[in-house]
Amino acid sequence: MTAGSSSSSRRGFTLVELLVVIAIIGILIALLLPAVQAAREAARRAQCTNQLKQMGLGSLNHHDVHGHFPTGGWGYLWVGDPDRGFDLHQPGGWIYNILPYVEQGTLHDLGKGQPAAAKAAAMSTRIATPVPAFNCPTRRSAIVYPALKKWNHSGMPIGTTTFTNNIARADYAGNGGEIPNIYASGPSDYNGESSYGSWPDEKTASGVIYGRSEVGIRKITDGTSNTYLIAEKYLNSDNYKSGEDSGDNEGMYMGFNEDIVRWTGNQQLLRVPLQDKPGYDGREIFGGSHAAGFNAVFCDGSVHMIPYSVDLETHRRLGNRKDGLPIDGDAI
Repeated sequence: MTAGSSSSSRRGFTLVELLVVIAIIGILIALLLPAVQAAREAARRAQCTNQLKQMGLGSLNHHDVHGHFPTGGWGYLWVGDPDRGFDLHQPGGWIYNILPYVEQGTLHDLGKGQPAAAKAAAMSTRIATPVPAFNCPTRRSAIVYPALKKWNHSGMPIGTTTFTNNIARADYAGNGGEIPNIYASGPSDYNGESSYGSWPDEKTASGVIYGRSEVGIRKITDGTSNTYLIAEKYLNSDNYKSGEDSGDNEGMYMGFNEDIVRWTGNQQLLRVPLQDKPGYDGREIFGGSHAAGFNAVFCDGSVHMIPYSVDLETHRRLGNRKDGLPIDGDAI
């Protein structure tokens, strides 16, 4: 008698069972995706906080060396000049002035001691060089963005014949105080510095960084822990890459302008900080792309996230270095 062999039949997945498995996987992905996105945003927010911390430390180191926080520069027609020092005679703004104190000394010194043509070429290189530390990772990458007009980025030291198609932009702004008492193009040339009639008035300027500012800690009578130094700026989300936002149409190494300086408002016109949104150009206000609020480094080097719902009077006082009014710590 021949021994028989037994075999077990194996049943495969039915179509219904396969669809059920796919549905379960889809549900799990849907449940996990928000958590993954939240974790990524938390990491980006932490990076933004650290970047502001480094800007604060760089500004304090600048203060230790020069006796004041970085100057705001001259105006939107000017960019940084490595042969003009770090005081009110420097046409470049605060970002340009802290470059040596955030490990970007080589970028700061491009063109130093060079004749006019070589310096112009070096300045053109600098304004087209992004630095990741000055771009919020939640908002946009540190790349070059379109330059819409020659005067938007060239600056009088370079001359309007020099044109760079793409320029670097920043997502952070210095604290200009309550209101923009004056911001303009600046003088037509270096010789016009002393006679230029549109410099901000030192007596009425309430911020820390503004046109030709030289604000030292002694001038921050409200206390360094009660005064903004640098914070995230608001930006129309339609214009992250286009350069068409009026508060983002110049380069990051320029002089005093709303591209790199913002204000908190006065008692007559409080400037509400906002989360970035499409369709609205708020070129003078602070804000950011984070959902909970915007990050700010104070003059003591501490970094805080300020909720968009912050009490507006508190926000105003944080922008004024010398009004003598108390700050409600619970509001921040």
